[in-house]
Amino acid sequence: MEKIEVGEIFTISDENNEEAQVEVLAIMEVDGTPYAAVSFLEDLQEETDDDIDIFFLKVDEEGDLDAIQSDEEFDKVARAFEELMDQEEMED
Repeated sequence: MEKIEVGEIFTISDENNEEAQVEVLAIMEVDGTPYAAVSFLEDLQEETDDDIDIFFLKVDEEGDLDAIQSDEEFDKVARAFEELMDQEEMED
């Protein structure tokens, strides 16, 4: 797989093999590992004031998306994403 870019749309399957489309909102690197912040495309397309759910996927060596395995890893990536969003807000 090629390099993942912000704005790309992927179809993923959950543990029940139900498919959903997600859009990549940001790419960041934490401790040398790339991660993608994604949200469900359906949620992004709805014009509502509700917060959207964002979740994080690890990008493996082949460029495929993989689930984060531990709460510790998730917390690190979530903090990095918050910092990235804070920096972008300051630049606007």
